[in-house]
Amino acid sequence: MKVIIVEDEKPSARRLQRMLSELNIEALAMLHSVKEAVDWFKNNEHPDLILLDIQLSDGLSFEIFEQVTVNSAIIFTTAYDEYALKAFKLNSIDYLLKPIDDEELETAINKFTVNQPVKHDLLVDINQIKKLLINPLDKSYKKRFTIKIGQHLRVVDTEDIECFYSEQKATYAYTVERKNYLMDFSLEQLEDELDPSKFFKVNRKFIVNISAINDIISYTNSRLQIKLNNFSDLEIIVSREKVKEFRKWLE
Repeated sequence: MKVIIVEDEKPSARRLQRMLSELNIEALAMLHSVKEAVDWFKNNEHPDLILLDIQLSDGLSFEIFEQVTVNSAIIFTTAYDEYALKAFKLNSIDYLLKPIDDEELETAINKFTVNQPVKHDLLVDINQIKKLLINPLDKSYKKRFTIKIGQHLRVVDTEDIECFYSEQKATYAYTVERKNYLMDFSLEQLEDELDPSKFFKVNRKFIVNISAINDIISYTNSRLQIKLNNFSDLEIIVSREKVKEFRKWLE
C-alpha cells in the first residue's frame, strides 16, 4: 500500500509515520504545505492513500485539489470540532480527530482496505466543505455595505436589505426602503460575506433575507415561490435542488 502524509506540524507527521510503521505500512513522503504537496503530486506517481491534515501552513489542504487532480483515497486528520466533521464523510474514507488514537488509525486503514479500489473525487464538494470548516460562531459577517452612488457613498445596513439579485450580468441589493443599489460583488462573493442564518441563496440569481419573506407558495416541479415584503420586480423561485436545504434553513 502506497501512503503519504500531508501534515504541517512535523512532530505530528513523524508520529503518524511511526503509527503507520507499527501497522507495517511505510509512508512514501511527508509533506507540510499546500505548495509542497502540489509540487509533489505533479512530479510523482500518486499514492493509494493520503493522510491529510486540513489546516496547513499556507492554507487549507483543499487548495491542493484546486490546482492538481488527485484520485487517491483520503483519510482526514483534523483538530476541527464536530460541527465540520459531517462534511468530511462526503469525500473520504474516514476522518480522525486529533490527537489521533492508534486503534482509530488502524480502523480507518482497514476501512480503506475493504473499500479498495474505490476512488474519491474531492472536487465535487470542495466549496461546501470549506464553508463548513468556518465555525459560524467565529466568522464575522458583513453588517453593512458601503455603496457608491455617482460621486457619493451610501452606507446600507445588511439587515435592511431584502434580497440580492443578479440581472444582465450585474448584482443589485434591494432594500426595505424599496431602493435598488448596484453592488461591486457577485452573488457568490456575497454568499460568503452574509450570515447564513439570515440569508439564503435560493437559486443562481437570488439571495433572500429571512426577515423579508412574506409568503412561500408551492410552485410547479416541486419548487417553491417566495414573496418578499416589498420586492416584486422579478419572480423568486427556490430551485428544485435547493428546496430541501431551504426548508431546513427555515426551521
